[in-house]
Amino acid sequence: MNDKLKPIWLLDKNIHFLNHGSFGATPIVILNYQQLLRERIENEPVRFLARELEGLLDKARSQLADFLIIDADDLAFIPNATVGINTVLRSLNFEPDDEILITNHTYNACRNTAEFIAQRSQAKIIVASVPFPLDSPQQIIEAILKKVSSKTKLALLDHVTSPTALIFPIEALIRELTHRGVDTLVDGAHAPGFVSLDLRSLGATYYSANCHKWLCSPKGAAFLYVRKDKQANIRPLTISHGANSPRRERSRFRLEFDWMGTVDPTPYLCVPEAIRFMGSLLDGGWSALQMRNRELALAARHILGDTLGVAIPCPDETVGSMASIPLGKVSLSWDVLQAKLMDEFKIEVPIVPWIDGSCLVRISAQFYNRLEQYQYLAEALKQIIF
Repeated sequence: MNDKLKPIWLLDKNIHFLNHGSFGATPIVILNYQQLLRERIENEPVRFLARELEGLLDKARSQLADFLIIDADDLAFIPNATVGINTVLRSLNFEPDDEILITNHTYNACRNTAEFIAQRSQAKIIVASVPFPLDSPQQIIEAILKKVSSKTKLALLDHVTSPTALIFPIEALIRELTHRGVDTLVDGAHAPGFVSLDLRSLGATYYSANCHKWLCSPKGAAFLYVRKDKQANIRPLTISHGANSPRRERSRFRLEFDWMGTVDPTPYLCVPEAIRFMGSLLDGGWSALQMRNRELALAARHILGDTLGVAIPCPDETVGSMASIPLGKVSLSWDVLQAKLMDEFKIEVPIVPWIDGSCLVRISAQFYNRLEQYQYLAEALKQIIF
């Protein structure tokens, strides 16, 4: 790691950290800001939680909404994107034989949620098989739309897939599905800070995403967007005081989601500071940071492909700040290979088992990463595999 970057993150300088995508990494300045907020809470907990918090949440949500280009009242802070997926799926009523459309790239936790709901309601899970490797984003659209039927009630789609790191053509998918009368629930776990977001133009029915990954806010910060006409039907996983509040100046959606019991609210309150800080790292702001990370990921996957003799698996337009490269069917299991990379080479990178029995290596590119780290990874993989 470049010595000039050490003061920004707490990352272990002895580890080549190429896995920002899993949990993110929070800059020290944000952690210090969070600690100040925690001290403020403990200075007078009742004043902060009972009298000040609501206004602070409104302010933080408003600044997040500006970043996402959406109405702040349509957002709710939640601990993580999976909570948002659970919230929507558990709030909706499915009839027997209703269809929930997912893909073979759907994040395992979200697929588990969909299958739980389907089993409970006797609905059906329909899986669209999106190829990987693939030649064009159009293949993604065609694979998904081919599985839509008159019984499709909801499509659960990734904006950025976890195992394959593909950016789905989500705007086109939402447009086509909406035209067919299908509501869309987008798992945008990686998207904020990874791609430029305009939720108003995107047009999803529901959108759940993390702030702790590419926005680099503290762990436990995420949001759920619900379109206004759907908010009356979406209830938080924890029903609390807001359910029977007599207040009329705030929506039921706002009253229920803003207070679900006592929690540490500081991750939510740090989101604006994380947006500001990460956007200050380069002169061009967020667009420059996203471009820098994407260019690094694209260069890194070519290094891996050339070193390992592997073809690039997808077009550049489907790649952001992460990239997955097929390793084929290796002699070691994925978990043993991942452990060897850490134990013997001090490389933190996920090895992902893919559905055809092969393995993928998924690299992340964040501001603290440098090209030579991927060269080192490529040589390590070559040594282990060959």
